[in-house]
Amino acid sequence: MASSNGHDAFVQSLQSFTHQHRTRQWEGTFAEYLEQIVQPNPALATRNSHQYTWDMLRWMQAREDARHESTDDQSLKLFSHELYGIDPALRRIVDYFKAAAAGSEVGRRLLLLLGPPSGGKSSLVILMKRGMEEYSHTDDGALYGLKGSPLHENPLSLVPHTLRAEFRETYGVDIQGELSPYCQAILEKEYEGDFMQYPVERIFLSEAKRVGVGTYAPHDPTTADIADLIGSVDLAKVSEFGDEGDPQAWSWSGAVYSASRGLLEMIEILKVKREFLYLLLTLTQEKNVKVSRFPLIHVDETIVAHTNLAEFKKFLQEKENEALLDRMVIVQVPYTMNYRDEAKIYRKLIAQAPTFRDVHLDPHALRLAALFAVLSRLKPSERDDLDLSKKVKLYAGEDVQGFSRNEVDKIRNEYPDEGLAGVSPRFVVNALSNAISRSEAKSLTSMEVLVTLKESIENDARMDAKQKREWVDFLVTARKDFYNHWVKEDVHKALFVSFEEESENLLEKYLDEVEAALDKREVKDPITNETRDPDERFLRAVEEKINVSDAGKQTFRQEVVRKAMVAYKNGEKFTLDSHARLKEAMEKYLFEERRDVLRLVSSISRPDDETQDKIAAVEERLIQDYGYDKHSAREALNYVTTLLSQE
Repeated sequence: MASSNGHDAFVQSLQSFTHQHRTRQWEGTFAEYLEQIVQPNPALATRNSHQYTWDMLRWMQAREDARHESTDDQSLKLFSHELYGIDPALRRIVDYFKAAAAGSEVGRRLLLLLGPPSGGKSSLVILMKRGMEEYSHTDDGALYGLKGSPLHENPLSLVPHTLRAEFRETYGVDIQGELSPYCQAILEKEYEGDFMQYPVERIFLSEAKRVGVGTYAPHDPTTADIADLIGSVDLAKVSEFGDEGDPQAWSWSGAVYSASRGLLEMIEILKVKREFLYLLLTLTQEKNVKVSRFPLIHVDETIVAHTNLAEFKKFLQEKENEALLDRMVIVQVPYTMNYRDEAKIYRKLIAQAPTFRDVHLDPHALRLAALFAVLSRLKPSERDDLDLSKKVKLYAGEDVQGFSRNEVDKIRNEYPDEGLAGVSPRFVVNALSNAISRSEAKSLTSMEVLVTLKESIENDARMDAKQKREWVDFLVTARKDFYNHWVKEDVHKALFVSFEEESENLLEKYLDEVEAALDKREVKDPITNETRDPDERFLRAVEEKINVSDAGKQTFRQEVVRKAMVAYKNGEKFTLDSHARLKEAMEKYLFEERRDVLRLVSSISRPDDETQDKIAAVEERLIQDYGYDKHSAREALNYVTTLLSQE
């Protein structure tokens, strides 16, 4: 249930929005529009749809930068709270609008997003449409149209061609476009040609209200009617106006008109009839459409289309489509190749699903599923020393021995079409949903995720036996090369913290032995008072856990002692948190020394109180600090115990 404070704050936000929207309303004659709106800022009044979209993208980028408190212009954060791992595609789209807004030939080509199913194409366009709507409510995004126009057309279209040169000299900007037949008829009938009296209003883009934002989704190509795009004669109005050629007797309900001044989304564009495509490409190139009974109708809008690979390949096979392709800018939107970003996609999708409400996922469940998905999208590198697991790490920005970060782009360029096939986010989320529906524990572990993914693969009738084997092998790779390390590390750390006193004693012993070794002196046994040489075997057992070589041990030890001395001089206590690498080494050493405690989990049906307390302490630490619940913590301990028994 929502809190009282939350409810009151939301109601206040609604009231504030209503008030602001009311105060932003504007209406007046064309004469008043020229004086109050155009004269102060002519450039904003003459923006075309590409320029308006470009301004919207910059506005959204500035807002994202402010949210992240970033001033790095090289860092693209557009839609960063909604889209993950498709930055290269986003950059190309931003570049398209930048060039189109500057007036280049790019703006005369249709933008086509090409990618696999569930890859983010639709989500991207939806976010752009919502961005257009939101931007139109701002001062910088204010748009004005002729009142009652089905095309929401720019009021400056009223200016006769004979006066446009003078307009350019006066305001420093050009007027593009013609008055629509509909508004031309209104101007003559109701205002007797006095365009200075034509009413103008501020418009707010809204897909729901069919103002400046539209969507067209093709249905059966055999029954699809081009009237869905450009309208047709409205027989009900013919009797009222007496002539089918009267613009007011035309149905202006087509998707092309509703998206005028803004953005039209074309879903699965390559499924439409060829005449639809020619109309849309002509609209993009010439900014007009031809309708029977009327002269060319000027329509200014940005068309963003998208399609999948199967339809695109089919389209390429027809020779006559080559000319159409030349009039498109194609941006590939592949699946993300960063498993961390892929996991964010799952987190976003399951957050919206009622199935996952009150369900606990262990801390590695989504990352492990994401790893499997990314592995299925990769192509083997031409380099013998680069297997798929290393490639996954490099693409996620992780360090891989023998490879520099600078080599990643070169590796990506081996296969420009990498990421256009493989496991989709929808496949993974569906599998997770099935696992949740069968679970009574309201908890899903990483191993349970692997099992449910394996079942989904085996039961998928779309895949042949070879592909099924490949995908199951990817599950095995994800478990062996990644999950085993992650879960062991969690238990390492939980075990280490649970034996805090022992870890402190271990640190003191290491420092004593290191100081003696560096000073080349003997160590005095605190119990027997006997002297002995420093315990080199113990020192090396710790250091080898983090790959400190025999040649590098002296440098490492000097660094530890130096940090300990600095802490002592500053009146601080030197702890394991003071040296990250030493802490890691100690964790692994203690884990090896105390793995017998973990073995007791499965080897003793009724452990004694002391052992039970130790096990419970590790479980509790996993729950409190590492994101497990009781079910997943117990499963993690059992799994690590099994791994240890196999070593």
